[in-house]
Amino acid sequence: MKTLLVTGGAGFIGSHVVRKMVLDHPEFHIINLDQLTYAGNLENLTDIQDAPNYRFIRGNIVDGTFLEKLFQEEEIHGVIHLAAESHVDRSIADPMSFINTNIVGTVNLLNACRNAWKDFEGKLFYHISTDEVYGSLGSSGLFTEDTAYDPRSPYSASKASSDHLVRAYHHTYGMPIVISNCSNNYGPNQFPEKLIPLAINNILQMKPIPIYGKGENVRDWLYVEDHATAIELIFRKGSNGRTYNIGGLNEWQNIDLIRLLCKIMDEKLERESGTSEGLITYVKDRAGHDLRYAIDSTRIAEELDWKPSLNFEEGLARTVTWYLENQEWMQRITSGVYQSYYDQQYRDR
Repeated sequence: MKTLLVTGGAGFIGSHVVRKMVLDHPEFHIINLDQLTYAGNLENLTDIQDAPNYRFIRGNIVDGTFLEKLFQEEEIHGVIHLAAESHVDRSIADPMSFINTNIVGTVNLLNACRNAWKDFEGKLFYHISTDEVYGSLGSSGLFTEDTAYDPRSPYSASKASSDHLVRAYHHTYGMPIVISNCSNNYGPNQFPEKLIPLAINNILQMKPIPIYGKGENVRDWLYVEDHATAIELIFRKGSNGRTYNIGGLNEWQNIDLIRLLCKIMDEKLERESGTSEGLITYVKDRAGHDLRYAIDSTRIAEELDWKPSLNFEEGLARTVTWYLENQEWMQRITSGVYQSYYDQQYRDR
């Protein structure tokens, strides 16, 4: 049985990837490595926590000594690297935490792989990144895998740096790697600091829904389970050294997205039409706010036969239903209950 290490596997995207790999690949032993910060939550994985091919380890990728020991103890054949600080607003307030986790942590992981993998045959380092490394688009055009990097925030700059380092280890040391850059993810289990779950939570509590500027910024939205499917495909079939862009083919202005969300919430909560939209509050724009992101997914479609399974209206309705059915999860994660529990129950190795 080959061992696959998934970093950040208790987070939003990571938990969906871990679940898919555990259920679809019983021939793999899946190790979920997560520090369990505010956005990491093992309740996301209760349905597979007792699976015979699954194991959780709490640890911090910034601790290089810890990683070296882990790779000595476990014969790890592949890595899917999702562990990252990912919220732009937090990166503006505290850039050093993003530099430490996203850059130093990635280098530590690369070094642990390089030291343990004396023979690269059958090994793979898969690095998950973001479309934000490409900068900002105007009203037309799409990001391709050949688009020049132009990061505009501490978050995107830290991810761009980690992308370059992964490619450098491929070219310098011959390490087998693949990289994917995705558009905005949404769906079940997302920590409610991001736009969609934040708006859902605020609507439930009849609180203002903050919208940056005039809400004209455009994002391409990717349902998280479609992203997990793409990751699994790239891990199995992606070409060594190749980069794949993963987009949802769903471009929406923020204000149009929120108006649609408000309409869905009013219907599901049986509120008078327009009730939720009345909560929209325009706030001062984010510093350096990129106007538009949009992904060209042609490469992964042609080479790996992947395409999104849901349009945005379907995915958003499914997402709203999940949050309405899991309001206690929302309350616990926003109250910090999980954080204190994990600190008591787990200790970093």
